[in-house]
Amino acid sequence: MAEQTANAGAQGSGPLDLIVIGGGPAGYVGAIRAAQLGLKTACVERDKLGGTCLNWGCIPTKALLESAEFYRRVKHEAGEWGVHVPAAGFEFEKIIGRSRTVAGNLNKGVTALFKKNKIAHHEGQAKITKPGTVEVRDAAGKVTATLTAKNILIATGAGPRQLPGAPFDGQKILSSKEAMTLSEQPKDLIIIGAGAIGMEFAYFYHCLGTKVTVIEMLDRLLPIEDDEVSKAVERSFRKLGVTTMTATKTLEVRKTNAGVEVTVAPVADEKQTQKLTADKVLVAIGVQGRYDGLFDASLGVQTEKNHIVADKKTYRTSVPGIYAVGDVIGPPWLAHVASEEAIVCVELLAGHHAEPVDYSAIPGCTYCQPQVASIGQTERALQAKGLKPNVDYKVGKFPFTASGRAQAAGHTEGFVKLLSGAKHGEILGCHMVGDHVTELIAEVGLAIRLEATAEELIATMHAHPTLSEAVHEAALGLQGRMIHF
Repeated sequence: MAEQTANAGAQGSGPLDLIVIGGGPAGYVGAIRAAQLGLKTACVERDKLGGTCLNWGCIPTKALLESAEFYRRVKHEAGEWGVHVPAAGFEFEKIIGRSRTVAGNLNKGVTALFKKNKIAHHEGQAKITKPGTVEVRDAAGKVTATLTAKNILIATGAGPRQLPGAPFDGQKILSSKEAMTLSEQPKDLIIIGAGAIGMEFAYFYHCLGTKVTVIEMLDRLLPIEDDEVSKAVERSFRKLGVTTMTATKTLEVRKTNAGVEVTVAPVADEKQTQKLTADKVLVAIGVQGRYDGLFDASLGVQTEKNHIVADKKTYRTSVPGIYAVGDVIGPPWLAHVASEEAIVCVELLAGHHAEPVDYSAIPGCTYCQPQVASIGQTERALQAKGLKPNVDYKVGKFPFTASGRAQAAGHTEGFVKLLSGAKHGEILGCHMVGDHVTELIAEVGLAIRLEATAEELIATMHAHPTLSEAVHEAALGLQGRMIHF
């Protein structure tokens, strides 16, 4: 019955043109684009359509953050706005429930898009038994369908990495998935890893009153970001009351009757140990490709460092007719990158010209407060290449304290920082900290894509009063022409 339902929406009859394995931002987007191009397509997904991003990552975490930020502002800032709230409170289970509702609605949307585009959806575990053949198995391991196609696209995503010696148990040692669906709010939470996932959960739980400690082995929070961004976020979090421990190594995580005990030490001197206790620990040290049980051993698909090796121009794997895109082929582990890779791959398969993904200009966003957004190169990367400030590159930096719109909104933390080539004025990178900067970064992405210069950003009129004027002012700063600071 399940197989009949899955095949009911398929295009026409006969063999498939493409089998997509995985229904996340790479898989469902690739399947839809393939159908648009006339390819008869099926998608196999063992969990929920939308993948980790829609169901357990990008979307539900943003719903959680919106609830937490709304509560924080009502409780701590309402008086400044002339608003009287006698007794602000929250219901943790409703906050979690709203997040799940948002994810569920979008999951239904992907299902509707599959029906609209006549894509066959098969629920189950996929196994590629030979090139062009995929078996679909149910939870008991029974084969429910055997699919054949000229090409197979692997888009199975990634899963959270475990800390050695501290496997996830879903109760005391959590992955991000469990952290967003807890039935009760922890009083104390230790977070290992200060990347985007760790920092977003740190902000969420702190806003609701949990005592949060963040441990990071490198010497700064959000280690991939520009150094000034990391420092600004660390200052903000410490001001909020979040304990941050950088340049600190986690030596052991031990479960106790009361919760967890985490032994840490400075990276520079592991003998100076310290024991921390909490109700729970969230391990957010990164992800690794998910392809367990996917290949027959005879296939010989090349893998490396927990991901599938694929050519990042054509997305071919080592086996003809098998392609791979998204998180399963390694960094950068971002949903928007996965979607673009899938589109490029499918368009090439269909015989169309496809603009390649520009891996040098990928926007990255972190949705705590203040938000963080960046694209292109950091100053650290430029200096590692031997480039010198004011000689080889220029910096324009505009603080939101000088923005009328930010003042009116009550969000004056942060800045916009632009980097450009000293000789030609080309935009090399942009780094933002502040409210809604995740919405501002696209302008700079377009500028880099169109090879715009600082002069062209300056000549682009920005509406007043808007937060986007900060980009304009930072561009003016590249030429020593800043008006409002």
